[in-house]
Amino acid sequence: MPALLCEIRACTQCAAVLPLGPRPVLQASSCSRVLVIGQAPGARVHASGVPWDDASGRRLREWLGLDTPTFYDADRVALVPMGFCYPGKRGGGDAPPRPECRATWHPRLLPLLTNVRLSLLVGRHAQAHVLGTRGAATLTGAVRDWRRHLDAGRLPLPHPSPRNVGWFKANPWFARDVLPELRLRVREALGD
Repeated sequence: MPALLCEIRACTQCAAVLPLGPRPVLQASSCSRVLVIGQAPGARVHASGVPWDDASGRRLREWLGLDTPTFYDADRVALVPMGFCYPGKRGGGDAPPRPECRATWHPRLLPLLTNVRLSLLVGRHAQAHVLGTRGAATLTGAVRDWRRHLDAGRLPLPHPSPRNVGWFKANPWFARDVLPELRLRVREALGD
């Protein structure tokens, strides 16, 4: 695993199309018990090189009920986005994750995460890839149908971005029904 992580972090295959250049950002260990599959690092995460080192990460840690040291303990939590580098802007937000990361690195990395007990699918890109035809057609549908995926150890979540405050307000059932179950499942997966 350490050699593969070094290889991923040295990847430059998308250098010509990345506005800030390559800087793969991820965290994983063969001991990880919770896997967070996100979208791609934002500009702030690109600058720091620390996964989820932004307002979205603060909200995600709050949702999970994890303090910062636990969240950043690779032996407990793997942070593996669909795209490892900042993809730039498109429209009012970040561009979609580059597909090369998923195609090149996920098939080599994910099978090494043999101790994962819970996979959190953060955002539509992760849900579409992991759930495929088993998922709903929309993010809201996938998150609303969260119970259906628990038997497979998966839980779809919206992206915790501050840009999604309107979604959180329009879907109060998420905080009421999903977040308590999410925290319970994370504690169980981590053995806490």
